[in-house]
Amino acid sequence: MPEFPPCPECNSEHTYPDRNLYVCPECAHEWPAAAATDSEDDTAIRDANGNVLKDGDDVTVIKDLKVKGSSLVIKVGTKVKGIRLVEGDHDIDCKISGVGAMQLKSEFVKKS
Repeated sequence: MPEFPPCPECNSEHTYPDRNLYVCPECAHEWPAAAATDSEDDTAIRDANGNVLKDGDDVTVIKDLKVKGSSLVIKVGTKVKGIRLVEGDHDIDCKISGVGAMQLKSEFVKKS
């Protein structure tokens, strides 16, 4: 017998699918079937185009970025190899040739 997710409202285990929805017979709550599978990818770090990034990926900068505390600018099209994903606001650790170690936001890069 297939396993269906428990009801998010009352935690009932007696849910069943109905077209593209799950239905709880105990509290009559309905929710999209896609919501149960998408929750795993919510924590994934994505680039500006929505592609999932992983450690070791190569990315390209899509916007001129000023380096805080200096007069350097990272130009559009700069290629960054071998990124490392970290927690926080700036979620990419990398080394950029000519600049050095940097932290970037994933919204300003695209996967190469």
